[in-house]
Amino acid sequence: MKPKHQRLVLAGAAVAALGIAAALALPALQDQAAYFYAPADVVAKGVAPGQAIRLGGLVEKGSLTRSADGLTIHFRVTDRLESVPVDYTGIVPDLFREGQGMIADGRFDADGTFKAETLLAKHDEKYMPPEVAKAVEKAEAAAKARPEKPAP
Repeated sequence: MKPKHQRLVLAGAAVAALGIAAALALPALQDQAAYFYAPADVVAKGVAPGQAIRLGGLVEKGSLTRSADGLTIHFRVTDRLESVPVDYTGIVPDLFREGQGMIADGRFDADGTFKAETLLAKHDEKYMPPEVAKAVEKAEAAAKARPEKPAP
């Protein structure tokens, strides 16, 4: 076989291999396309227990409690539309507190509590992670669009 034909066959094989790899990878990544979840997304779509996700929102005021071990905290994350319970064991960032934006990586357990493995807090008073800001704006817009219920 001539060198020119060998190069064409090799290039064709490489393109075919890339196509097969993409065909196998895309279905596996389809559910992970929305890697970041706000509490309203979790409630609306549901997240399978054990699925690794990134959860973000605001730490709900009045929800932060500490366990006796001093390392475990329990709190609720909200986007002002829905809220989700979170447990985290480890050293908490200095800027982490109620009413502030945060993002956590972790998984939901079978009881519906998010078990955070890492916890990130905003770095100054004006900053809010872009994902959290978008989720809060979306939730506020949805809340305004809802018809108000008449008082009983």
